[in-house]
Amino acid sequence: MREIKSEIIVSAVAELCASANIYIDEKILNKFESFSGEGNEKFVIDTLIQNAEIAAKEKLPLCQDTGMAVIFAEIGQDVYVSGALTEAINEGVRIGYETSFLRKSVVADPVRRINTGTNTPAVIHYDIVEGDSVKITVAPKGFGSENMSTLKMLTPSAGLQGVREFVVETVRSAGQNPCPPIVAGVGVGGTAEKSMLMAKKALTRELGKHNPDKFWADVEDELLHALNELNIGAGGFGGKLTALAVHINVFATHIAGLPVAVNIGCHSTRHKTVVI
Repeated sequence: MREIKSEIIVSAVAELCASANIYIDEKILNKFESFSGEGNEKFVIDTLIQNAEIAAKEKLPLCQDTGMAVIFAEIGQDVYVSGALTEAINEGVRIGYETSFLRKSVVADPVRRINTGTNTPAVIHYDIVEGDSVKITVAPKGFGSENMSTLKMLTPSAGLQGVREFVVETVRSAGQNPCPPIVAGVGVGGTAEKSMLMAKKALTRELGKHNPDKFWADVEDELLHALNELNIGAGGFGGKLTALAVHINVFATHIAGLPVAVNIGCHSTRHKTVVI
């Protein structure tokens, strides 16, 4: 049994909060730099590149909305974390947002809306896996994109066509609100909450990395093409770069159901990972 001190978790989470908010994903930046469009769309992409360069140079956040901290923690079954793990993660979020001067956007109660002043509590998802390491992914989620989240409990008769139509309609309805070009995370199967979680986690996948099942990989490609035909474009000004990628996660489901969830990531779809 390997022991990891909670102080290491605190430090790692604090660093991930800062780096996820400040440094754009390299693959996203490469997509921007290879864009060959023109007009308003080209202006938006060039501005996003400039924004990313300034953020990295000046150690400033990519966006004023530094998000609610969403944490995916994979805990090896042969690991013992000394101290309270959830408290350590939240302390890391608090320190990361404080020391990097990131906006604190969390309110303690969704109706009474008093800011916690620490950007905590984080939303934490735990998985117990094999091994003696801890993998932590911090995915700050701004609510311009999060507010566009959707869930639909389709019936099995809707089939693949129903899944396709729902994803396309979700992105069409979202329009410019999630700050396109977007990444579309899609969860298909499970139950209502499982599909929503899969859609969110899909956004943390390496940009453009396909579902390992060729059937669903082909659906990802088909949907990416369909989304880029919507003429929403970068910044919502129209054009061919509405989406950077579509990532689909799939799980078994009940014979009477076909749950589908969509979670949209903005143009920087922020996430950073460390293995301890």
